[in-house]
Amino acid sequence: MLAFNRIQLLSFAAAGALALVTASALPARSDERPVHLGPVGPEEPILTTVGNKNVIAFYVPDNNYCDIYVVLNDRTDTSGASAAQVRISLNPRQIAHIDTPQNESLNLQCGDNVASLAVVP
Repeated sequence: MLAFNRIQLLSFAAAGALALVTASALPARSDERPVHLGPVGPEEPILTTVGNKNVIAFYVPDNNYCDIYVVLNDRTDTSGASAAQVRISLNPRQIAHIDTPQNESLNLQCGDNVASLAVVP
């Protein structure tokens, strides 16, 4: 019989907990896209969809501005040929509106003191 000391048992418990948390954070089906609407810090991604577009957005602080990078692509495009990038520079608390031909909008807001980026209603 194997004998484990307390540190080994705690290590196994921590590894098991990490595996459960990681597995629960993954989408249940492969066609489900992860969603993260923020707020996020610098260089952390916002992941969402708007209309028939996948959206990945992040920002980099630049002096007192949020330099936002947004990549959009058609959800049915597996080749990536439909991808387009938009760069926007926002003042703190300013909102950028990204509209689709289907009359749906995504609103990205630069946080106070250029500390975050979030999707807002």
